[in-house]
Amino acid sequence: MSFEIALSGISAINTSLDTISNNIANSGTYGFKSSRANFSSMYAGSQPSGARIGSQTQSIDIGGGVLTTGRGLDATIQGRGFFITRDSTGVELYTRVGIFATDKDGYLVDSFNRKVQGYNAVVDAAGVPVPGAALGAMGDIKVPTGQIAAQASTRLDYVGNLSADWKTPAVAPFDLADPLSYNSSSVAVAYDSLGAKHTVTQYFVKTGTNAVTVHYAFDGTEQAAATATLAFGPDGQLPPPPPSTTLVPTPAPAGVDPISIAINYAGSTQFAGETTNTVNATNGYASGALVGVQLSEDGSVVAQYSNGQKQKVGTVALATFPNENALVSVNDTSWTTSSGSGTPLYGTPGSGMTGALTVGAIEQSNVDMTSELVSLMTSQRNYQANTKVISAESDMMKTLMQAV
Repeated sequence: MSFEIALSGISAINTSLDTISNNIANSGTYGFKSSRANFSSMYAGSQPSGARIGSQTQSIDIGGGVLTTGRGLDATIQGRGFFITRDSTGVELYTRVGIFATDKDGYLVDSFNRKVQGYNAVVDAAGVPVPGAALGAMGDIKVPTGQIAAQASTRLDYVGNLSADWKTPAVAPFDLADPLSYNSSSVAVAYDSLGAKHTVTQYFVKTGTNAVTVHYAFDGTEQAAATATLAFGPDGQLPPPPPSTTLVPTPAPAGVDPISIAINYAGSTQFAGETTNTVNATNGYASGALVGVQLSEDGSVVAQYSNGQKQKVGTVALATFPNENALVSVNDTSWTTSSGSGTPLYGTPGSGMTGALTVGAIEQSNVDMTSELVSLMTSQRNYQANTKVISAESDMMKTLMQAV
């Protein structure tokens, strides 16, 4: 019986050594979670019959170190959750390794070329993501790889301080060619439906106490039909509602949709001192090509274009489980579900039980090398002790046979 008990101990220790060796081998593997082999006793009726490995415990809930990479498509999960990927056979796998890229077709994939799962952005009839819309359907995240269409300017916001020290111009009436007929001017860039640039020039003329009249030019041509009067109060502020005007250029540019730009002056002031402006911008832009993709802390996948625009094209999803420790480890630092893990619960980073993302960083292995080396030495001693039991039993049997 002693032979069998010692052999069971050696067998259990060998299994434990496999676990320890695997932990040490993966000490540099991103997103790896260490495991522990749990010994348990065996009995034949009331008689002890040795030891075995009763279970394996994963340290999924223990986070690894964070390696800062600065790469826009690297991310680590701060807390619970797994990135969701789908391989070429359609099998869903879960991982903590947030190393992503876009493939030749524009799909967001992980470092093993598995498609990352998430919520696609809601798009309009032209395929353009709708800002502020609810989450779309869950599935593969695809980043549009072509040109994004130009957007015509429809609004111009101007915020500035028109100095109360201005004097009424000595030259009247207003003439955009004569700088003595106005107090100040400001130029903004506007875009038509094809993305061509145009200039909108505002000329500010002090016309009375606390009153400024604004004249406009489009591409250098005066727009006599459009003016705005800014009547400031004694406190230097514009009383509500803030003045605005609509600029419809004449003559209209050929070959494009009609242009109509609403000009808003909310927030402008008239205080003594220097004339300044903090906002003078339109909402349009030219067409642009995709130049990059990056993640945000909330899981948003943001496409960046050559015209300076950014569009949210999807949101990476995370999965949590009722019993994470029952997940089954598979190749490529991933897990799959089991009957004991429960059904995955999907959500966005930072919502519910899922952790937020840290972008530009990767989760490292959570293996504690000191602990593993101590466990290795302990296993070695236990192995030697069991071999001593076998050696002693052998000597006893040899002595007994010689006595007979």
